[in-house]
Amino acid sequence: METQTLPEGTALDHRTLNRSLLARQFLLRRADVSAEHVVGHLVGLQAQEPQDPYVALWSRIAGFAPDELSGMLADRRAVRMSLLRWTVHLVTAEDCMVLRPVVQDVLERRLLGQFRRQLAGLDLAEVAEAGRALLTAGPLPASRLGDGLRERWPERERLPLSLAVTARVPTVQPPPRGLWRTSGAALQTPAEQWLGRSFDFAEGAAPDRTVLRYLAAFGPATAKDVAVWSGLTGVRAVIERLRPGLRVYRDENGAELYDVPGAPFPDRGTPAPARFLPQYDNIALSHADRSRIMPPAPRAGASLPTLPGSGSNRGFFLHDGFVHGLWRIESSRGAAVLHVLPYAPLPRAARDALAAEGERLLAFAAPGTTGRETGREVRFTA
Repeated sequence: METQTLPEGTALDHRTLNRSLLARQFLLRRADVSAEHVVGHLVGLQAQEPQDPYVALWSRIAGFAPDELSGMLADRRAVRMSLLRWTVHLVTAEDCMVLRPVVQDVLERRLLGQFRRQLAGLDLAEVAEAGRALLTAGPLPASRLGDGLRERWPERERLPLSLAVTARVPTVQPPPRGLWRTSGAALQTPAEQWLGRSFDFAEGAAPDRTVLRYLAAFGPATAKDVAVWSGLTGVRAVIERLRPGLRVYRDENGAELYDVPGAPFPDRGTPAPARFLPQYDNIALSHADRSRIMPPAPRAGASLPTLPGSGSNRGFFLHDGFVHGLWRIESSRGAAVLHVLPYAPLPRAARDALAAEGERLLAFAAPGTTGRETGREVRFTA
């Protein structure tokens, strides 16, 4: 893959931004690197659906084996926890310690944004310490944590109480939740206890390094893009501190785009392969202006179509580098069907490429089937 150097001030169209994003996301060509490397480079994978990170890594890593990621979770080299935008992310153990202090204000702000009335009059520090004591005795689901807290504050609702704890006490969701093809309750346990390490909230809250890492994986980007990805406030001030070391471009509307030096810029005409990604992949959630990856609405006032159902084994696919439709795997009685729903008609060559990649996805995500004759099929839905 050839890349180019662009002069500062260059106006970047959405196709140039698309190819740069795909290159940084390992989606122009699968990379021969470790899962730990990719998880770290992408600053975590959104993971409220426990199996989603496996499809995300399969689409990015050559020869990815699910046991590699399961092993990271089992060995405590990776964890699942609430981080960016107060959503569950899978991150390396190192990034758990780095990122959690950075987003502390995000979690507390969103907690009070949703539950200010229910938590009014409470000493939240006292609630957090009571919750920490309960969790230190053993992992608990949010409901049982809330029940334990209501023994002390019986007039309060258990959900706001439990969230008040996890917003202030860094917690992780231990295995078996998140292991490959394994179910498990969403339990919470203190991150410091799980990893045997202590957070530094005094020194670790500065977001500068995190913003640079975002730009390396998702840039070039505006300050508003950074805020959408992270949930942070005050991003403009961070960018101004970093500006002397950044490269500055512009989008087609004239807004400033910031980037780290040396980031890849493939030619805008670089071919982009068919790729299947999980429903909450951060590539589609991490910009205020998503035109670099999302299609325009089919017509004014129209909504894009959806596939029925929810949960893991569903997501969106890329055609020519852009989101072009949805997919979902339906499994029953040893058979697996990959339903592919394009937003618009596809050329024959594109359908063939998606069908071939879809067969590979089924072989990965539904390994109990080995071919169409034994119950594996890619089916396009008009």
